[in-house]
Amino acid sequence: MGTLWRVLSTARELWGWYAGIIVTSVLVAVTALATPFIIARATDEVVAQVGGGGGGFTALLVLALALLAAELLNTALTNVGGFLGDTMTMRLRSILSSRYYAKLLSLPQRYFDNTLTGTVINKLNRSITEVTQFLQMFSNNFFPTLITVFAVLFIAAFYSWPLALLLLIIYPLFTWLTALTSKRWQKLEGEKNVELDAAGGRFAEVIGQIKVTKSFVRERSELELFDGHYARAVRLTTTQSSWWHRMDVARRGSLNVIFFGIYLIIFAQTASGAFSLGDMVLLIQLVAMAKNPVMMMSFLVDSSQHAIAGSKSYFEVMDETPEPHAAIDAPTARVPSADSPPSERREPVVPPCSVVPDAPTIEFAGVSFGYDSDAEVLHDISFAVTRGERVALVSESGGGKTTLVNLLLGLYRPDAGTISIAGTDTASVSLAQVRAQIGVVFQDASLFSGTVRENLAYGRPEATDAELELAARRANAHEFIARLADGYDTLIGERGVRLSGGQKQRIAVARAMLKDAPLLVLDEATSALDSRSERLVQAGLEELMTNRTSIIIAHRLSTISTVDRIITLRDGRIDEVGSPADLAVTDGIYAELLALQESGTKRDKRRLAAFDITG
Repeated sequence: MGTLWRVLSTARELWGWYAGIIVTSVLVAVTALATPFIIARATDEVVAQVGGGGGGFTALLVLALALLAAELLNTALTNVGGFLGDTMTMRLRSILSSRYYAKLLSLPQRYFDNTLTGTVINKLNRSITEVTQFLQMFSNNFFPTLITVFAVLFIAAFYSWPLALLLLIIYPLFTWLTALTSKRWQKLEGEKNVELDAAGGRFAEVIGQIKVTKSFVRERSELELFDGHYARAVRLTTTQSSWWHRMDVARRGSLNVIFFGIYLIIFAQTASGAFSLGDMVLLIQLVAMAKNPVMMMSFLVDSSQHAIAGSKSYFEVMDETPEPHAAIDAPTARVPSADSPPSERREPVVPPCSVVPDAPTIEFAGVSFGYDSDAEVLHDISFAVTRGERVALVSESGGGKTTLVNLLLGLYRPDAGTISIAGTDTASVSLAQVRAQIGVVFQDASLFSGTVRENLAYGRPEATDAELELAARRANAHEFIARLADGYDTLIGERGVRLSGGQKQRIAVARAMLKDAPLLVLDEATSALDSRSERLVQAGLEELMTNRTSIIIAHRLSTISTVDRIITLRDGRIDEVGSPADLAVTDGIYAELLALQESGTKRDKRRLAAFDITG
């Protein structure tokens, strides 16, 4: 139950709602307990009037009105509690979901490299649903159950101590039998969740890349893999459910025996004259009320097992170590509602990094890095880029070009050495400050569902229409946007599926222009385009690089030849640094690429492809 208490403690702002639910649920229990007493008195009154005594019709009317009042009050309080419970549950779901999302946004890239997207989503949906449903049910039922138990025991003891003793035995017996059930049940639940998360993760991955699945005719094998996870989940559920219900037979069977003894005492003592007929009716109703807490206890325990398993999955993510200097504080993050003023919904202004006079714009000093602890990808990388300089990174595929870019963006931290921007060590400032200084155009344009306008303004949501159009014109995107059905308000579909590759990339270039960051990273920004689209995008990139410090990973020698300097990497180390003219006459990688380009043999073309380079 520790993880459930942790859920409550992380949403302290809802404690007023919890208190309101508890108060109403207590009053519901009190009004429910009043009903058997009124019915018992009415029974005695009817028996008295049948015998020629009693208070006549007036007495019966008063008792009937009292019963009506108790039940109406119970109805009203039940619905007030239901309203509070529904609202509290959705508020709690909002808080937990927001903090889960905030935590994910604060986690380092390494976490996402090792976790399927669908698994992350599946954990969120399952864990939060189970936790919130349990807490709503618990707050609405636990305290009424507790009050009912104590009231029934007290009243039963007043009438007959053997009766109270038998009732008292029920609860520890049931709790003990439930404890025997829970340990194995939770273990099976954890194993089942692993299968469900794997199925959900693969499902999201395949749907996200459905064209690849269809083009390789893998639909059947993917379905079989998905079905396999669910088949194992079904087998685990069968074992789990069989265990639970076998134990439930033992629990409820023991209760049936105890209740047999209770009813026998009530009937025998009424027949002997110890109880009046009204007392018998009262006690039978109280015993029936005592059954409900026991059954509710079973339901609470069952739901709590789901909730505990769900909360463990939730806190597995929440306990992950965030990025150093993450832009979001996940434990306290709260997303403003849609009704919040626009000023509250905007991203906070990120202050620029301090600038050290005459310092290089970008500097790597003795940087080493490996994705795994036992395998370094980069070794002792040192170079500096001055303001306004264009630098190309060249290596064989997998040689470390993109890794250098990832380190510059703070997606990973170097294992050794420092990375500085304008003389400021990026490890000493927030990642938001670092990334605010860098505009990026990736090989994959990575657009979001929504409109063209929303994607253009992703880096500057406050940009005006005039600024959006200017950026689109500079990126050679305005003409095709204007021809779209709704212009800048056209919906482009998930990942921009309704646009061509060249159109998506030009929007990505315009997005980077609008951000107007002093540093620019082009990570093979035109490698996936046809010749015409490449020319249009390249023209936009030339405009974008004007007066900016640029790091370029290019796939064409024609692009590399126009930069100020080239840095070549071999086996994760810097091999050469120099201008295209200087490196063309050495025996290094760049000279090799030029020679391979001049050669027309198939062997040399394959060698050129190993560098992700074409002519």
